[in-house]
Amino acid sequence: MKINWGTGIVIAIALFMSFILYFVIKVQSNAKYDNELVVEEYYKYDARFQEEMERVQNAQDLKQKPIITLTNPGITIVFPEPFVPNQITGKVSLYRPSNKKLDFDTPISLSNPTLLIPKSKLVGGQWDINMEWQYNGKKYLTKESIYIR
Repeated sequence: MKINWGTGIVIAIALFMSFILYFVIKVQSNAKYDNELVVEEYYKYDARFQEEMERVQNAQDLKQKPIITLTNPGITIVFPEPFVPNQITGKVSLYRPSNKKLDFDTPISLSNPTLLIPKSKLVGGQWDINMEWQYNGKKYLTKESIYIR
């Protein structure tokens, strides 16, 4: 049996499509290649992007910014002196890029200018910190990444 060039092209295309389909099915069925979103409602989150940029700019415009550091007891957030601690409200969200199940939020409720997130709540690796806070009606957003060993 002789195969002409037209039949050869059809066979080559069919083999290529089978090759691609095999890898797509393999990746979709294997839990090792998890493809979950970082943010559940991505489009709603994206619609508020301009508001988020304004809050980030408000935080950047501060003369004294909150200081986020990793200490032995955990993550320490120190607010500057001009702020009255009990008038600061908001939340600190800690995101673990590699495992969504470890994400958690901590409300900001202060009696002194320091907020401590205990190391017992944190496992080793990278943590993205989003601190959404408000003082005297003005909203701020501070973002930082910390690596815990």
